[in-house]
Amino acid sequence: MNVSHQNTDNLNAVISIEITKADYQDKVDKSLRAYGQKANIPGFRKGKVPFSILTKMFGKSVRVEEINRLVSEALYNYIRDNKLNILGEPMTAEDMTVDLDTQDDFTFRFDVALAPELDVKVDKKIKVPYYTITVDDDMVKRQNEAFLSRFGKQVSVDESTDERDLIKGSMVELASDGKPLEGGITVESTIVSPNYFKSDDEKAKFAGVKKGDKVVFNPSKSCNASVAELASMLNTDKEKAANVTADFEMTVTDITHLQPAELNQELFDNVFGKDVVKSEEEYFAKLREMIARQLVPESDYKFSIDARAAIEKAVGDFELPDAFLKRWLLATDKERKAETIDDDYSRMVPDLKWQLIKEQIVKQFDIHVDDNDLKALAKRVAASQFAQYGMTGVPDDVLERYGNEMLSSKETRSRLINQATEQKIQTAIKESITLNHKEVSMEKFQKLFETAE
Repeated sequence: MNVSHQNTDNLNAVISIEITKADYQDKVDKSLRAYGQKANIPGFRKGKVPFSILTKMFGKSVRVEEINRLVSEALYNYIRDNKLNILGEPMTAEDMTVDLDTQDDFTFRFDVALAPELDVKVDKKIKVPYYTITVDDDMVKRQNEAFLSRFGKQVSVDESTDERDLIKGSMVELASDGKPLEGGITVESTIVSPNYFKSDDEKAKFAGVKKGDKVVFNPSKSCNASVAELASMLNTDKEKAANVTADFEMTVTDITHLQPAELNQELFDNVFGKDVVKSEEEYFAKLREMIARQLVPESDYKFSIDARAAIEKAVGDFELPDAFLKRWLLATDKERKAETIDDDYSRMVPDLKWQLIKEQIVKQFDIHVDDNDLKALAKRVAASQFAQYGMTGVPDDVLERYGNEMLSSKETRSRLINQATEQKIQTAIKESITLNHKEVSMEKFQKLFETAE
């Protein structure tokens, strides 16, 4: 067997694999004998089938299988051993013809796309702005109000003072004359929350409502005729709710109001853990620090966009094996259409080029992800998930347990590997280029994206 390759240009090559009968016949014979030991063929005892019969019955399929296996191994071993940096997967040359029925010796030819050689050098010559979002008093105020609500308690009140109050009562469907509809829908007990009403007019009907009041409103208008919401509000099935358009009269029996938590040590402990802060001054300072940390990913995201643009500019434009890649995309994705492949491909090119640049960055900084990196990232992800539910200061052993559970999933582990690699790439870039630090308000920061668009 002989394997070789020839470049047709800087981005395309053909790998040729020449095999003779001597390369595969022993493997074919061995496979046939192994099959003969297991096969149940009428008229013959197991393991006693004559080799000539095995060859006649299964020789062709076994021969094709062994040739394909031999060629596949030779192809990928050659690519690996010769360190060919290919894009996509090898494809059978369009002009190759072989006849497995009549030929004994073959020459298989495969087209391959070669990744372009790039001169990527990330260093201090590359200058990128890094925007830090300032934490203003309004942000701190909103965050404090959120915690006061989150750690508040539900209390029964006589009068509604907030549209977020939960109004409990009974409901009866009304006829066009405003009287109870005979045979209409009657709801013994339900709860509505005006805060979620889609109609301001319907919401206004519950402003200042008291226990014992009767409120006439239109449930359908309150939820934009959402069948699911109507069915829940009226305690009925969706089919019946779909036909509801009438007004209802609700008799208020109870009002539940969220009473915000007090600004005291109990709140401080709930938010940051026991005795982490012990005064209002420390509490608000800690809030400001927390918000600043939460804004870092926003800054990092903008940095990643700007850094990519700067590095791409430094590298300059480069060509790709376009014709091969379009052909490969059509062959490997049956959903793609020949008439749209040009547009599909043009949308993919920027990310493909950036991926090739990142591969060079990984080589430049010798970036790799190990188990310690994955465990640390998994714990950070777990902590973030707990924080979404208002649970801060979660013990380290709990975070580690949840992190290990994440890593036990093959899919999640793969996603975390990619995420950890991306983070290391961004860290390497940030540490190696020149950063122009700038502080901006949230409003100005958001406008930066509008300008980019």
